Amino acid sequence: MRTTKLVAVATAALTCVALAACSSGSGDEAADGDGPITLDYWAWGTSQPGLVEAWNAANPDVQVRHTDAGGGTDSSAKLLTATRADEAPDVAVVEYNTLPAMIVGDVAADITEQVDEETKGAFTDAVWGLTTFNDAIYGIPQDVGPMALVYNEARLAELGVAVPTTWAEFADAAAAVRAADPDTYLATFAPGEFGFFSGMAQQAGAEWWSVDGETWTVGIDDEPSRAVADYWQDLVDRDLVKVESLLTPEWNAQLNAGNILSWPSALWAPGVIYGVAPDMAGQWALAKLPQWEAGDDRVAFQGGSAVVVTTSSEHPAEAARFAAWINSSEEGAAIQIETGQYPASLTGQELATQSEPPVLMPQQTDFWTLAAEIAGSTLPDISWGPNVNVASSAFQDAMQAAADSGTPFRDALATTQETVVEDMTTTGFDVQE
Repeated sequence: MRTTKLVAVATAALTCVALAACSSGSGDEAADGDGPITLDYWAWGTSQPGLVEAWNAANPDVQVRHTDAGGGTDSSAKLLTATRADEAPDVAVVEYNTLPAMIVGDVAADITEQVDEETKGAFTDAVWGLTTFNDAIYGIPQDVGPMALVYNEARLAELGVAVPTTWAEFADAAAAVRAADPDTYLATFAPGEFGFFSGMAQQAGAEWWSVDGETWTVGIDDEPSRAVADYWQDLVDRDLVKVESLLTPEWNAQLNAGNILSWPSALWAPGVIYGVAPDMAGQWALAKLPQWEAGDDRVAFQGGSAVVVTTSSEHPAEAARFAAWINSSEEGAAIQIETGQYPASLTGQELATQSEPPVLMPQQTDFWTLAAEIAGSTLPDISWGPNVNVASSAFQDAMQAAADSGTPFRDALATTQETVVEDMTTTGFDVQE
């Protein structure tokens, strides 16, 4: 279910943790009042300078000042600190899974009144739902990362192994790869990849957080999640996947040598692989993520972000207009695509189908059409809790410890759940056991 009543719950939680709201604002105007409004924008990623430049050129009365404050968890932590210190920007990029924490922390403002129907219609219900809580809008989606399979097409063909379409076939393909070339693995299992595992669990039917009224339920240790843990446990125990961290020098070397043949990840993965293995252009391809049940091609998101207007902004209407334009206009979408970002908007995804394939896979002329199909099959109503950062840290520690000691991965889920529930209870949330 969606995270309904989040605002009411957040109000209670804020009393418990004494988070201070900021109303002074960070935007400014010329001293004589005749100059343009200036909005401060915190955002990471290669698309941001171009988006800001295009906006500023078209909007002389509302100028945006961009700062790269770092990505992901680092950026969210900085936003919380800046809000308490009355130094937050007007607008900021926030990952979807940390948005609930930004609402609870009184960082993200309710911009329902500033968002028109045209902007809402620029996104699918599944994507729009990532920024809407209790029928209130807290951000404009920017990019999405629907999960997909990126694989070494040339090497799999050389080994005579078919591209798997289900997770059962994936296990068989992993065994076939090991039999054909003992130095090679179909894939890697990285114990610390919280986003990957949560996406796999959601695809299998897990619901890690939900709320009914003011009562939360945490399902990190639910049956679908345990089934996913057991699935990867089996592959690890049979030495069918490589257990190691991703994107290390060692992993990159194996990838370049053709000894790691796939990466179950998301639509952003081709750009990452090209960055570490540019000489492999033309050898890799994209496929839909394997399915738990044949015929059910729904997938979760792994990554993606929204642009929020902060409670600190003195110019929320202008800030919301900026956020809407860069994320729903054709001009903004073109800049995103050019810089390798997959747009959240329907306009952007349609525009992408007219673009050249990623440089990693120039031979796959249907890449963007397939990407649009994958994006159209994302799971609706994905809910995240108010302490994803705690969950991510606990998961990484517990799963890595399990991998190192040889203890069951499913036990790591129980440890993570216990840590998350304890943290929420201590913070002041009503959590149902």
